[in-house]
Amino acid sequence: MKCLECNQELGYLDHKHSIDVLGIELCDHHRIRIERLIAQNGTSLEAIQLYYGLKKEGVTGMLEWWDGKKTIDIAISRVKLNIEIDSAYDQITHEQAMNNLEQVMHSFKNGFTTIRIPHFLIKHNLKETVFNIIGIMDGLKNYIKVI
Repeated sequence: MKCLECNQELGYLDHKHSIDVLGIELCDHHRIRIERLIAQNGTSLEAIQLYYGLKKEGVTGMLEWWDGKKTIDIAISRVKLNIEIDSAYDQITHEQAMNNLEQVMHSFKNGFTTIRIPHFLIKHNLKETVFNIIGIMDGLKNYIKVI
């Protein structure tokens, strides 16, 4: 049991508290930083779990990245991929859908691909979600090489 951020060995109580609160293994120092991020930005647990799921697989991303217009849940700059977690996916309105489409258009114009992932997919299928995102990244790497 090691912290996913700093690789420090975790004691039983630190491990249990971190898993109970965030669903991931972090030392007290990094757990407190993530809890502060949640309080300040309203970052979803699913975004944090996906970020660390990708990190476990060697994917370097940025959590809560500001792109100049809005905050991106997870940005993976080396393949120009933005990942947004939809937490109210089943309650989206027409206006929200149009705003989402416009935001994707602006990202695409800047060379970024944006994918939206429903929160329940991360909650129930984290490993498969990480695997598929890595597949998307591989495709984007090949596309970037062609250009």
